[in-house]
Amino acid sequence: MGLLENTISGRKRRNSHAHVVAELGSAIVSGLIPEGSLLPNDAELSLRFGVSRTVLRETMKTLAAKRLVEAKAKVGTRVLDKSSWNFFDPDVLGWRCEAGLDPEFIEHLAEIRLALEPAAAAAAARHASSEDIVALYAIAAKFDNPAHTAESIAKIDLEFHLAVASISGNPFMRSASGLIEAALAISFKLSSPASAPATIAEIAANHLRIVHAIAARDEAAAVKAMRHVIEVGKDRIKSAVL
Repeated sequence: MGLLENTISGRKRRNSHAHVVAELGSAIVSGLIPEGSLLPNDAELSLRFGVSRTVLRETMKTLAAKRLVEAKAKVGTRVLDKSSWNFFDPDVLGWRCEAGLDPEFIEHLAEIRLALEPAAAAAAARHASSEDIVALYAIAAKFDNPAHTAESIAKIDLEFHLAVASISGNPFMRSASGLIEAALAISFKLSSPASAPATIAEIAANHLRIVHAIAARDEAAAVKAMRHVIEVGKDRIKSAVL
C-alpha cells in the first residue's frame, strides 16, 4: 500500500517488523530521536517493543537501507545526519509529512517534481504509442466530474502522473513515484481540488492540456503544461499552510 492510500485510509501496517520500523523511523525523522544520537541497545528495544532480537536486526537493516542509521562495532547504532537520509524512500517521505509541513519542505518537494515530471512529459511526447495516448486521454477524462471527493480525485491524479512517468520510457522517472505520492498526500490532507466544482474543472482542463501536448508530439508544450499543473498544486498547498 502506497503513501497516498495510507493517508486516505488511515491504515497502518501491523506486523512486528513494520511496526518497529515505523515507530523508530518516524521518531528519527521527526527529531524525537536526534541526529547523531545512539539508539538504545537491543535488550532495551526488545523490551520496549515486545519483539525478538531477530525482528530488531531486520529493523535496523531496513533503517540502514533508508540511510537513517548506521551500526558500528563496539559503538552501537547511530542516527545519521539528515543530509544522509534517503528522501526518495516512500517511508521517509511519509514520516517527513507526518512530522509537520512547512513552506520550505513544500517548496523543496515541488522543486524536485519540477526537475523530473516536465522531463517525463517531454519524453512521453517522444515515445507514447497510440495506445498510450488513448489510455492517457481516458485517465484525464476521469478528472471532469463535479461529484469528485478528495479521495477520488487524489487517486486519479496519482494514476495520471504515474502513467506519464511510465509512458516516458525512463525507469528512473517511474522510480520517483514516491515524490508524486507525497505531494498528492499533502494535497489530500490540506487543500484538495475537490473542494469546489470550479477547481475540479480547472484541474481537469490543466491535465487535459498535458495529454493534448503529448498527443501532438509537442515536447515544449508538454513541459509547459506539466510545470503549470505542479506549480498550481504547490501554490494551493502553500496557501493552506500559511
